[in-house]
Amino acid sequence: MDWHGKIVIDPRVLAGKPVVRGTRLSVDFILELLAQGWSEAQIVENYPALDQQGILACIGYAAEILKSERIYPTPIPA
Repeated sequence: MDWHGKIVIDPRVLAGKPVVRGTRLSVDFILELLAQGWSEAQIVENYPALDQQGILACIGYAAEILKSERIYPTPIPA
């Protein structure tokens, strides 16, 4: 899913958090609903401004961000 164009970052909306275009629904909020076990149908039913493409865009955005994340392990002191 190409999330570009569906996920926007605007400092005037939710302090610049990534949101689904045309809504005030943040990517992290939608991902949290999915993590809690909500189905796509339940999310769309409760947030009619959102569609399946918006949900998939949230997942795609998160996947791309995580791909670029770098973790540098530090030694644990003995």
